[in-house]
Amino acid sequence: MISNPLENPLYYLDNFRHVLEWISARYDDLLDLSERQFIDDFLGLPQPAQGLLVRMVMRKGTLFRASKLSYDEIGEVVAAVVPLVVKGWVDARPALNLDELFALLRKDELLACFKAHGLKSAAKKTELQDRLREHYPEAQALDQWHAALDEVIYGLTVMPLCERLRLLYFGNLYQEWSEIVLADLGVYRYETVDFSRDSRAINQRADIDVCLELHACAQALEDGADLSELAQQAIAIGCANPWLQSRRARLLFNIGQQAERVQDWPLALAVYGDCSYPGVRVRRIRVMERSEAFADAMDMLQIAQLAPENAAESQHLLRILPRLQRKLGLPTERRRAAAVLTRLDLTVDQALDLSVEQMVQLHLADEAGPVHYVENALINSLFGLLCWPAIFAPLPGAFFHPFHTGPSDLHSPDFHARRAQLFDDCLQQLDSERYQTTIRQHFYSKQGLQSPFVFWGALTEELLEQALHCLPAEHLRHWFRRLLLDIKANRSGMPDLIQFYPEQRRYRMIEVKGPGDRLQDNQLRWLDFCAEHEMPVVVCYVQWTPQGLTSALG
Repeated sequence: MISNPLENPLYYLDNFRHVLEWISARYDDLLDLSERQFIDDFLGLPQPAQGLLVRMVMRKGTLFRASKLSYDEIGEVVAAVVPLVVKGWVDARPALNLDELFALLRKDELLACFKAHGLKSAAKKTELQDRLREHYPEAQALDQWHAALDEVIYGLTVMPLCERLRLLYFGNLYQEWSEIVLADLGVYRYETVDFSRDSRAINQRADIDVCLELHACAQALEDGADLSELAQQAIAIGCANPWLQSRRARLLFNIGQQAERVQDWPLALAVYGDCSYPGVRVRRIRVMERSEAFADAMDMLQIAQLAPENAAESQHLLRILPRLQRKLGLPTERRRAAAVLTRLDLTVDQALDLSVEQMVQLHLADEAGPVHYVENALINSLFGLLCWPAIFAPLPGAFFHPFHTGPSDLHSPDFHARRAQLFDDCLQQLDSERYQTTIRQHFYSKQGLQSPFVFWGALTEELLEQALHCLPAEHLRHWFRRLLLDIKANRSGMPDLIQFYPEQRRYRMIEVKGPGDRLQDNQLRWLDFCAEHEMPVVVCYVQWTPQGLTSALG
């Protein structure tokens, strides 16, 4: 059970014990002897020693001044650390290099330590450090550096093991231990997922090492490591695990993008050539274009046009094509004409303390039907409620712990494919009135639970009932199918407002554009899609006036 920090000063210890119990129950077959021994030995330690170790594990770094480890619930650090030193989990006299010493000591302490060098107090710490570096190439214990300093440094030696445990629990090393705390503060509530051995993403010991290697490469990329060496290292990482293959593809994609930023076109092409991440084909074509390999770029573009991976890729290809045709001296094809959209022009008073969308909502509310400012909230929420069982299905790599807002593979290319039958079962309910019953049931039974699709703050009972009354099931089917084609790209860009006409059981969506604003790519794709399927949508262009509110249809 997760412990509440507002009620229990040892909340972090209870949470860490929960993690150990969870890992033991779910991954015992993947743990090595040292990890099993650590879990058993930890639970047998005195509580102060347990608390101190967890405090150190949850802090940044592995070196700590004893004077900075002061916690009322733990008591005397000197006593609490003894069992940890005996276990070898903490080094009571670690060797410190010059950089580590400077990171731990204050400037006045450093001046006293190196007074023989005649350092000036006005100098910056970095200047002092650079001046001393050549004189102190070796690491040594604190008492050897500064015998007169009344301080003890503790070195945490068990951190690599704890990092492996954190990886097993979270499925990544980006989430910190402290994130567990939010779960039981009443701030967030989560869906209960049926965890089983079959739902694990990591099923072999080797997967842990691969995951650690991928994380190390990602961290090196963030830290500005040599791109060429990093690319070779990432390309050489082999794995048969589909979940890890997806993470490797994302890493290569990010390395390729960085190579583009520094205009290393050969490296970008090499990395992209070994990458299967969505969007990589357009990146390769653009790199070929920039490196003036126009014929190769055209060949790949024509292949891509035969089977585009999604609407976003089609949109990008249409923009690149005329440029390549001009470079190759070919006739330039005309772009496909955009869908003809109904236009609404409004002139409104800018002095109102409202957003432009709220101004339009207020103005149109005087007409025959209620207007809601929904943007992406309504369609996503209806989809999330209808397809709740498919979204929260415990597939391998989807959920690692009890506090997921949604599946970890939500943006993976195969998210829908892995759950195709489950989503088909949900969407088949649109053939009858069953879908309304399911959506209503989930609206009440799942109320407030975290979801990547349901906007609980925006979806009121009134809005839900108006939507179910006025939105045709066939339109819902089209929207939901489009969401599943590319969740990352398609769950945004929807029109800002929706107006219902309950007596006629119809609706219209309204995309609002203020002065100087223009339609974005994802908005254009949604508007084209709605026009293609004869869904009522208008684009409202707003101009400011100090005189008041008038309207004119254009």
